[in-house]
Amino acid sequence: MKHFDALETRGTQEREAALMAALPAQVANAQKNSAAFAEILKGVDAASITSRRALAQLPVTRKYELLERQQAQRAKDPFGGFSSIGWKGMVRSAGVKRVYQSPGPIYEPEGHAADYWRAGRAMAAAGFESGDLVHNCFSYHLTPGAWIMESGAHALGCAVIPGGVGNTEQQLAAVADLRPHAYSGTPSFLKILIEKAAEAGQKLSITKALVSGEACPPSLRDWFMQQGVQAYQCYATADVGLIAYETAAREGLVLDEGVIVEIVRPGTGEPLPEGEVGEVVVTVLNPDYPLIRFGTGDLSAVLPGACPTGRTNTRIKGWMGRADQTTKVRGMFVHPGQINEVVKRFPEIIKARLVVTGEMANDQMVLQVETASPSDALALKVAEAVRDVTKLRADVRSVVPGSLPNDGKVIEDARSYK
Repeated sequence: MKHFDALETRGTQEREAALMAALPAQVANAQKNSAAFAEILKGVDAASITSRRALAQLPVTRKYELLERQQAQRAKDPFGGFSSIGWKGMVRSAGVKRVYQSPGPIYEPEGHAADYWRAGRAMAAAGFESGDLVHNCFSYHLTPGAWIMESGAHALGCAVIPGGVGNTEQQLAAVADLRPHAYSGTPSFLKILIEKAAEAGQKLSITKALVSGEACPPSLRDWFMQQGVQAYQCYATADVGLIAYETAAREGLVLDEGVIVEIVRPGTGEPLPEGEVGEVVVTVLNPDYPLIRFGTGDLSAVLPGACPTGRTNTRIKGWMGRADQTTKVRGMFVHPGQINEVVKRFPEIIKARLVVTGEMANDQMVLQVETASPSDALALKVAEAVRDVTKLRADVRSVVPGSLPNDGKVIEDARSYK
């Protein structure tokens, strides 16, 4: 499959230098043109943010903060101060092209740049080519999913059938008449189309697909292949657009060229080493919606090595769950950040995991700590710190270094009810 452009195969040092060179200007743009980041990044010298280490010192902004600011400023600024463009001449002269509503509700702007969410790169990796007809089955109603894919298709020179979701029989009729070779949408709806077509004795013309919005496990991918469809995944959000995409190598997801991605310890902004599971944090090089260190709430890990397709960017393992592990115990919320605050007080602790067990009205907390120097004295001090930070009691159990699972979980809710 062809590469989208030369950026995908440039040297890793060249890419890193280019990203770090663009970073100070994006931080300055956010401070100048986004009221929210003017406050969040107050006192930050944008010119000094020229490395990942410097970037890691900035606060992580999470989705709930977007919602809170938008709710507080709805009448004044529906984007909560995060967008540098708007309508009514709010900031930049180009203004907003479309406004979308995601669950919350959270409102996102679309600017006028071609392939605004950079989805064309993922489509090229999935084998889409100029002249293809794409049956686009993401929703065109309020949310941006369909528009993300449509703009990517147009960037490649593809035509689009705006199928949307539902109306299966009508969609199958359009596929039968127009015979598109490409599909974009959720994997579950593609499966429905294939099965319904088979029931009607219809052989779909679709041979390639870019799917997103939900998991596509290897078993389903293999099933698609048996039906004559090569399906590839991409990881994108309404806030930052394309983050990573699958290639013909079928080895994880390659990061997009327009984002800086970090994997951080859940509940913190602390970057984790390669291979450790943590939250995906994205800084997007989009001047219209300049999100700096945006916490997606998704878990993943860096996959070592380079992609066999010749793409040289970093790879991640794909979606591995949610990072927000906030748990209610005995009427109190316990957050991953609180557990990390406890850990930071003790250099002897390498890693920790809070396990909540029990039944209704009888919750029990055990903090498992990896340490090379366990002692009763340490366990007692850690238990006191847990009570100080969370206002709840917990038993502390020392475990051998390296024995806790590498799954990104800081809090495990193992109760018989949830």
